[in-house]
Amino acid sequence: MLFQGSKGMHDILPSEQPWWDKLRKVSQEVANFYNFSRIDTPILEPVEIFERGTGMTTDIVEKEMFTLRTKGGDRLALRPENTPGIVRAYLEHGLSHLPQPLKLYYFGPFFRYQQPQFGRYRQFNQIGFEILGGEDDPIYDAQIILISFRLIEELKIKNPVVQLNSLGCKNCRSIYRRKLQDYYRKLPAKICKDCRRRLLVNPLRLLDCKNENCEKAKAGAPTMLDYLCPACRNYFREVLEYLDELNLPYNLNSYLVRGLDYYNRTVFEIFSEGQSIALAGGGRYDYLGEMLGARKSSLSAIGCALGAEAIIEVMKAQGIPGLAKTKAKIFLIQIGKPAKKRSVSLIEKFYRVGIKVVEALGKESLKSQLKIADKEGVEMALILGQREVFEESIIIRDMKSGAQETVPLSKVVEEVKRRLR
Repeated sequence: MLFQGSKGMHDILPSEQPWWDKLRKVSQEVANFYNFSRIDTPILEPVEIFERGTGMTTDIVEKEMFTLRTKGGDRLALRPENTPGIVRAYLEHGLSHLPQPLKLYYFGPFFRYQQPQFGRYRQFNQIGFEILGGEDDPIYDAQIILISFRLIEELKIKNPVVQLNSLGCKNCRSIYRRKLQDYYRKLPAKICKDCRRRLLVNPLRLLDCKNENCEKAKAGAPTMLDYLCPACRNYFREVLEYLDELNLPYNLNSYLVRGLDYYNRTVFEIFSEGQSIALAGGGRYDYLGEMLGARKSSLSAIGCALGAEAIIEVMKAQGIPGLAKTKAKIFLIQIGKPAKKRSVSLIEKFYRVGIKVVEALGKESLKSQLKIADKEGVEMALILGQREVFEESIIIRDMKSGAQETVPLSKVVEEVKRRLR
């Protein structure tokens, strides 16, 4: 029986790696420029941090988490997202004692039991940026949006656009929840079974439902922007002013709520031209620290996550190349066992001076190895046979002209360096 990978899991083959290398490189460059420090948290986290943080009524917690119970009785989940884990680490390790706000980023795997589709898998990767602690300042909202946008832009993805909304604070959102419930109570037959249940406990989830009937029903729903309190309205206005200053293209989307319960005030998503799946999304989550046991009633925080698989699919669709591999200029040919043995230490000498060498140590004949060297497109071939080993010499062959020269083996590294200048 030939085994296959599990549904929704995918192998990242060598042919795919140039795009992943490019995404990792650009992510790190953007993070370093904006002074974000790397953090890595466990893949397994307590189930409770997602139940309390992400939200019991969200699709993630209700339907999509991979969970297990240890022999000791602990309930753990393969992390479906990282924000609760980041806040847990921030609180657990007393990171509030460092200079604030603390800027963190990550790149790693996540897991959701969801229907596989374009750019979406059951094991997937995200790049995340989080700003925690310090002042509750709209400039950080703008900076998180900017960083997400800049990363996508640096990858040369065409025409990214930000969609933006405000979910207000606890006070103004409670008024909006009631208005939303009043609206949907008149439409019980036009919404799905899940939404009829969620109407009582979390009516904002109805705006995030992808059911076709629910999408139609929300067209006339009241919008949060009409119910923002003065403080939230002023806060959102300042966010927009910063985005205008940065010349970032954005559209207001009054029904954008994101699929997680901890968001307040600013939420956003970034799409590319002609794509229906968001490449990035995030928002402010000032109440998540309190949900996870923080002593302070509010931990100022905002963050975002970018979907690696979705970004790479778009890069390919738009003809954007991956990171070019450093091409070797030298091919080492060995003929006979003594030459093969000496080749191993010779390759290491080139490694120590930073010269990449390719070889085919499993091949025996000169002809077959020269053929491979020609395919590799190298500038020079080094030919080491039994005679050369005995004489402590090596042949340098110019692959374009075919000209050959014998040099002392002890001087070959310096001679190659000279010719490559």
